[in-house]
Amino acid sequence: HAIIAITRYAIETGFVNKEGKNPVLDIDVPAGRVRSRVHIRDGKVEEVSFLNVPSFLFIQDETIEVKGMGRINFDVAFGGAFYTFCDADDLGINLDSSDYNKLIDYGKKIKLAVMENFRIEHPFEPELSFLYGTIFTGKAYDLDNWSRNVCIFAEGEVDRSPTGTGISARAGLHYTKGELAVNQRVTIESILGTTMDVEVKEVLDYGSFKAVIPEVTGKAY
Repeated sequence: HAIIAITRYAIETGFVNKEGKNPVLDIDVPAGRVRSRVHIRDGKVEEVSFLNVPSFLFIQDETIEVKGMGRINFDVAFGGAFYTFCDADDLGINLDSSDYNKLIDYGKKIKLAVMENFRIEHPFEPELSFLYGTIFTGKAYDLDNWSRNVCIFAEGEVDRSPTGTGISARAGLHYTKGELAVNQRVTIESILGTTMDVEVKEVLDYGSFKAVIPEVTGKAY
């Protein structure tokens, strides 16, 4: 979401001068270089898309004992940061503000348990070899959308957006599991019901992993 916001800021304030209806910016971030593309209508940025870094499924269909929760199922995937993914229905948790505190509590407990029992290792960037958060996934509240997720990151912070790196990781996860096809664009909701789109644009070998290049699209104000 920061890429989307800073791209709009840079273009509309003139901090970066780019001509045309779809100017492109290359932005260096901790995970590598991303390429953002601006969609302009009537002189204003309507939305921003960006091609993210290679994103991939790292741990698939594992289980772990979590203190106070019992045994849970999870995956780990990377989309600029590593996240643990759990199904909200399996845990009996709502993906909205009614379970805000429980989402934080569960997210922190799951992250800690996975960190203590599994080695998180990026194939090329050692400084990215750590677990950043937990993302709970589930059914969309708006039936026009594909899914909803809530990201609990860092020290128990809740992301208001669908999480750009998170849905990039989901693109790699769902592609590997055969649940998302190349050039299939899906819409994912946040805890607030705001949305981002993600689409697998390319598939590549990335070390020992089959990775995707996801394109994320969203709005900023």
